Amino acid sequence: MNGLLVGRSAELAGLVRVLQSAAEGMAGVALVGGDAGIGKTRLTAELVSEARERGFHVLVGQCAELGDSLPYLPLADALRGAEPAVREAAAAHPMLGQLLPGMESAPSTGLTQQRLFGSLLGLLADVQPVLFVIEDLHWADRSTRDLLVFLSRMVQSEQVCVVGTYRTDDLHRRHPLRSVLAELKRLPTVMGVELGPLASGDMSDYVATLGEMGAQELDLIVSRADGNPFYAEELFAAVAEGDSLPDGLASLLMTRVEVLSESGQRVLRAAAVAGRQVEDELLREVSGLPLAEFEEAVREIVSRGLLRVDGYGYTFRHALLQEVVYTDLLPGERTRLHAAFARLLTSPAELAYHHLASHDLAGALSASAEAGRLAERLGAPAEAHSHYDHALGLWERVEGAAALVGESRERLAFRSAVMAADSGDNHRAIVQLKALPPTSEVSERLAYYLYEAEDQPAAIAAAERAVESAEDQAALARALATHARTLLWSDRHRDIEAVTARALETARAAGVRDAEAGALLTLATYVELRGDLDKAHELIETASTEGSGDLAMDLRARFHHARIHYEQGLLAEAAEVADAGIRVAFENGLKWSTYGTDLRFLRFLIHYVAGEWDQAEAVAAGFGARVGTLPEAILSSFALFIEVARDLPAVEERLSRLRPFWYSELAAYMSRGLAAEHALWHGDPATALDHVRAVMAPMVNGEASALRMAAIGLWALAELGTTEGADELRTRARLAVDSGPIVGPGHLGPEGRAWALRVEAEWHRVHGRLDVELWRQVVEAFDFGFVYEVARARWRLAEALLAAGDREGAQAEWELARETAGKLRAVPLENALTELGRRARFLDRGQSGKQGGGQGDGGLTAREIEVLRLVAEGLTNREIAELLFIAQKTVSVHVSNILGKLEVSTRTQAAAAGRQRGLLA
Repeated sequence: MNGLLVGRSAELAGLVRVLQSAAEGMAGVALVGGDAGIGKTRLTAELVSEARERGFHVLVGQCAELGDSLPYLPLADALRGAEPAVREAAAAHPMLGQLLPGMESAPSTGLTQQRLFGSLLGLLADVQPVLFVIEDLHWADRSTRDLLVFLSRMVQSEQVCVVGTYRTDDLHRRHPLRSVLAELKRLPTVMGVELGPLASGDMSDYVATLGEMGAQELDLIVSRADGNPFYAEELFAAVAEGDSLPDGLASLLMTRVEVLSESGQRVLRAAAVAGRQVEDELLREVSGLPLAEFEEAVREIVSRGLLRVDGYGYTFRHALLQEVVYTDLLPGERTRLHAAFARLLTSPAELAYHHLASHDLAGALSASAEAGRLAERLGAPAEAHSHYDHALGLWERVEGAAALVGESRERLAFRSAVMAADSGDNHRAIVQLKALPPTSEVSERLAYYLYEAEDQPAAIAAAERAVESAEDQAALARALATHARTLLWSDRHRDIEAVTARALETARAAGVRDAEAGALLTLATYVELRGDLDKAHELIETASTEGSGDLAMDLRARFHHARIHYEQGLLAEAAEVADAGIRVAFENGLKWSTYGTDLRFLRFLIHYVAGEWDQAEAVAAGFGARVGTLPEAILSSFALFIEVARDLPAVEERLSRLRPFWYSELAAYMSRGLAAEHALWHGDPATALDHVRAVMAPMVNGEASALRMAAIGLWALAELGTTEGADELRTRARLAVDSGPIVGPGHLGPEGRAWALRVEAEWHRVHGRLDVELWRQVVEAFDFGFVYEVARARWRLAEALLAAGDREGAQAEWELARETAGKLRAVPLENALTELGRRARFLDRGQSGKQGGGQGDGGLTAREIEVLRLVAEGLTNREIAELLFIAQKTVSVHVSNILGKLEVSTRTQAAAAGRQRGLLA
């Protein structure tokens, strides 16, 4: 068969567009679905060819019909078949190297799956541009499905294209891939491609490419194939060989098999039991044929196009053929062949599959337990849990099960529960742990998972049982550390100090570093909430310096160590600690782990506050705008700090993509707060105030985040010229200063105190009072290192000094602010300072002409001149609002300002004055 691609030009063009976008730095994912034999593999083969011509590295992996037995099979398959340069790059990532032949599993230090995922993302970045194809996703194991979701969410600006294929006819209502596809197709990076049957004309053209055929036979094939190219190929082969055409594809395929010699059929049946692929030596052993007879049989099968040579073995030309041959096996024949494979294979997962299929329950039990341990080491917790559960299901049916497995049933069930939790199924873990004898270890994990499930009373009770039943000091240390954690945020939080003191004493005596680090971090959180920042800093420094041997715990400690420095205004120290933590995250493939991400956005904030805006913008470039989940939206929101302050073109697109996530308080606080500033810089205070009110409405009284929002809201009120709502905003801000929402009096770091002062200064500005001393205090408060906010405060201080008659002092502050704004390339602030300088005549006339705002403009801002021109055209406020995309109330404010500045009383007089001054040209 020549396999020319016919009738798929539109689908191929769509895939090529995704590939081209990847080449241009906009990563993408394509999911190709269709019935068996419809041409998915052929279409992707064409894309692979196109990618290679464009200089892409290509990785192709195949899922196998072994359920969840083999974790990461397509990834391992793709790496094994990759070109040498890619294999060499993969070997440099230990978590990926262990998937290559002859490599040992890396020792576990926690977060194994996240490290593997991060390592793959790093590899794809190393070898980009790259096309990664995963075939037959309907057979994918849980970890491979999780990997696909991870890649689909994480690839943004890399030169990476991921393509997955799946059978639509295999996706029954409860198939696990269905929910994954539904989730992925909502992501902006993902494109779905559905392959339907070929039209009659296209099918005729396709059959014609297979060889010469009479018109009658051609019509028969086209009508029988029903638009399915694989079915058409088999029909063509049957007609060409003079065979009759039976009903149905399965019967047709078996007619192709039945013409083989007895030896050929024997080999093909053995190959079908192996699966889609099988190695030459293994197939020969299982077939039981002499070498010469075996090789002759294989030549016959390959010549008839039933198997293809693939590396050191063979692959069925199509998965449907393997399924048909396997289904046709007699029960005893199938059992014997599975048993033969089980005697020869060494992979625990494959052994478990073949032992179970050959009814060897003891072998299946032992192999399943070992397969679970291997999956655990590989970072595939879902598969580990599945294997352990299979073993537990066989336990009562096998005599001497504990000796075969090498551990007790209770111990295996405990491991199964932990793996369920690691795969994200806390509910399943809790159910399994509750069914076990309540040892200290079981109760400690149960408490931990119940706390994460927000069942705090049950978590505390379980933790107390763990403490009471601890059989040794190590178990007691871990139980106490978890007990302290469950008390946080409860009405028993005052017990934390005593519990953590005992936990630390016990952990240090027993040398249990993970329990010690956990207790230190819990205590640090508690004392921080009480306002003792110095003590919190000391505790976290201890936890992060000594290390626990658990990567998750160590990264958590480093993040909080850097955060405490940052919140104390110690930016240099915060940067040093954050950089060290980021290096650990990158070295272990944890760039996109929870704390790896937290460390990167904290480093972004440090750059931003310290005035290192080029570095901040570079970091923000990794916070993708094309978001599909809430965590991605929150991370993306941070980029708005720099984009709004520099008025970059990306602001509007990012805000439009974040809008669907404004139901989240945190996402709304981040993005709507910055959307409010963006609106203010663009002359739309009414919209800014709407954002502020929406963000503050659900806030709990006393939250420190109210400070920044209140300051922005008061800025908007000042621009609107109204005091309505100003007192409420100041009251909400003062509550955050005087008392926090939890654990006693609130504590504010230097930034919080600075925002609190700015709220007071803005409140006075709303009431028409430009308080010089108050604005000077705002400048001093932000001068702990917040470069941009110092400049913004100097802008207001300059205005206050000017109003107080201190022109020299005003110009000095203005010059400092303008210098900073220029260095930061903070365009909106530069424009505001330019306008202030023009009105105050700080600039000479030549500079004023260059900077904007010509002579005789009556002090109108650029936006007011824009509104004046539309007023002169006779437009109403509503029409102006629609044209400028601002609120009608904002237009009304602008018109009032125009009338006042031009010293006229009507819109007609304003238009005449504008023409006289040359403002309407």
